[in-house]
Amino acid sequence: MTAGSTIRRGWFRLLKATVNPVAVAVVRRGWGPLSLVRHTGRRTGAQYETPMLLVRVGPDFLAELTYGPDVAWLRNTLAAGGCTVLHRGVTYPIGRVEPVPPSAGLAAFGHPAALVLRLARRRDFRRLHVVPEKGL
Repeated sequence: MTAGSTIRRGWFRLLKATVNPVAVAVVRRGWGPLSLVRHTGRRTGAQYETPMLLVRVGPDFLAELTYGPDVAWLRNTLAAGGCTVLHRGVTYPIGRVEPVPPSAGLAAFGHPAALVLRLARRRDFRRLHVVPEKGL
């Protein structure tokens, strides 16, 4: 393990322990721009909530993978075949998750977010497909 990866891991642990609990509390109240991705641990079966900045793309959501594609929420969602998203006080069931080309991902975020993401060289995006409600 390199010094850089050790520092990076420590930084992520610090964020998870300090920022995430505050962000989760804010999102649960329906405040702010964040959403919660609720997923089940693939080994533990424990329930987790991950605060994320998601954008709507039609009926679905688009996520920028700030920490890359090897993140727990994505691995858990793929293993379970779905998750739920709490967005502005409404819970949406998510079925499929699929990669999105960088150009489409950046376009979905719009300006100025797309400019910031481009400058940060973000290239990993996923579309979270909302499971349609069954007809009456």
